[in-house]
Amino acid sequence: MFKSVAPVVAIALLSGCTLTNGEQYHQATLAAIQASESNLSNTMTNLELQLSNQNDYIESLENQISKLDRKLTKLKQITTNTQQKRVEATSNDDVIIPVATPSIQKSRYDVILGEVEKVTIDSIKQTFDARVDTGAATSSLNAIDIEEFERNGKNWVRFHLSDGDRATDESNWIESPIIRYVKIRQSTNDEMERRAVVELWVKLGSIHEKAQFTLADRSQMSHPILLGREFIRDIALVDVSRKYIQTETK
Repeated sequence: MFKSVAPVVAIALLSGCTLTNGEQYHQATLAAIQASESNLSNTMTNLELQLSNQNDYIESLENQISKLDRKLTKLKQITTNTQQKRVEATSNDDVIIPVATPSIQKSRYDVILGEVEKVTIDSIKQTFDARVDTGAATSSLNAIDIEEFERNGKNWVRFHLSDGDRATDESNWIESPIIRYVKIRQSTNDEMERRAVVELWVKLGSIHEKAQFTLADRSQMSHPILLGREFIRDIALVDVSRKYIQTETK
């Protein structure tokens, strides 16, 4: 009797062990999935924190650049005043001190620009707000509807200059030869974008110059036009504490 019952008991014990092992494996799998989800969540949190810190750092750099611009403007004004005083001093002295020609100094620094000015694009006779930024080397436009084409064997481009308010239509297309291309790194990623550079006649107060502009995406910026150092150089000084100086003097 005992011999006939023993195999049955053994099979039952083995089945119980199999069920126990299966349950343990299931629990271990669930634990691994939960741990993976937790790690992913922590990784996302860390990335969001890093992005926030980068944005704060960029804002801090922009503030520092703005402060440096103010200091540079003051230093230029002090230098100009000092040179003018030297010229006046030599008028009553037999000793000639080499200094910059007064007429040249006047032509370079006779115009003062504010942080924001009104700029008129000759080809479409429209006026836009422009941010004057000595921290930027080149000038740029918020160009939309960009279409490149060929004319007389040369590369041309047509586009609309958008400020986000006025309507764009066939009457305000801007067409210009492409001077060159530049590569711009977008602030949101590390990808480089190729952008066309054009040359346009513009008017700012008493200044009427042909200037080069990069056709950029400034839709997230406060002003559709940026005037950089290449435009300002040898023409004007910038007083970042004021706006529309040339508009006021019209």
